[in-house]
Amino acid sequence: MNCLKHIHLLKIFRWSYTVPIFCYTLFILMTSMISLPLRPQQLILSREIQSPSPVEDSFEIRIKNSDFNSDIDIPLDGGKNEYLVNVNNRQNVQKGQTQLLTEVFTQADKNKNFKLDFKELSHWIRLKIVKHIEEAVGNNYGLFVEIDVDPRDGVVTWTEYHTYFLKKRGFKDKYVKKHDEKRHRGLTRILKEQIMRDRAQWSEAAKNNPNALNLDEFLAFTHPESSVVNQLALVDELYDKFDKDGDEILTENEFAILQTEGNGDQPLIVRQDEYKRRQEFRTVIDLNADGKADRRELLHYVAPQSPRHADHEAEALLALADSDHDNMLSLEEILSHPDLFLKSKMVDTGRSFHDEF
Repeated sequence: MNCLKHIHLLKIFRWSYTVPIFCYTLFILMTSMISLPLRPQQLILSREIQSPSPVEDSFEIRIKNSDFNSDIDIPLDGGKNEYLVNVNNRQNVQKGQTQLLTEVFTQADKNKNFKLDFKELSHWIRLKIVKHIEEAVGNNYGLFVEIDVDPRDGVVTWTEYHTYFLKKRGFKDKYVKKHDEKRHRGLTRILKEQIMRDRAQWSEAAKNNPNALNLDEFLAFTHPESSVVNQLALVDELYDKFDKDGDEILTENEFAILQTEGNGDQPLIVRQDEYKRRQEFRTVIDLNADGKADRRELLHYVAPQSPRHADHEAEALLALADSDHDNMLSLEEILSHPDLFLKSKMVDTGRSFHDEF
């Protein structure tokens, strides 16, 4: 009897601690099962929206309202050399500012006297401009074809461009397809701002269809300084500003003597810098020296290949960095103003031009 009583007591004792332990374990398991789905979803989402490392294409789509190249900004190396995003030679991205500026200075210093005068500066800048324009026009068709895929119909739609934009920055197909363009969920502030600038520039370039660009319009979007359409628009602006009699012929006097609205009906004559403007008209605008400029001559004047762009850039750099006032730049003077030269046509021709448009 005593033995049976002990066995009965053991059973009661075993159940007294087994049941609570079992219930507690079951509660823990249920809690874990309920919370588990949340963590994988967060992990998957973070992988989908995580911005990747460096853009891989050597032809950066950055423009004034975009780096598209130009090219803010997402630096190719995570922050260093932020001004080099539009330099087509990707080796430059790995160089420090001092090394890059020293190499540019050495190449521009044709007479090897360790000084850059106005002529050397202007010549080097013009070479960089011509090379940039050639590369922009040459790469435009290939890039256009690469983006025009859905469908391949001879125009690039905003959707095609936006898809290319995201994929080139490493976002996966699943994220790109589900991307909400209104909210841009998962994108950094810099990317959101860049997309907004691209959209604004797109609207300016799209002349026929607001949601699609043909080949010429696409060039105006990616490289506005290279677009003939934009250059013709600049010519029209010159006529509006200077062609007082509206005959679409610009005379030397019209260009050199500025007229503004006066107090009454008589215009106010401004002769400041008149001599300099006459010299510019005679040497840069009036190609056939007949004292007047037609649309063809003005188109040559506004074109980025015009020597005036290189001359003006050289003048500006000398005025800002020539600390000893010898009308030449030394390497030390250039290295003392790294931001100025890294953003100039002397180094980053593409960005400098795009910032002007």
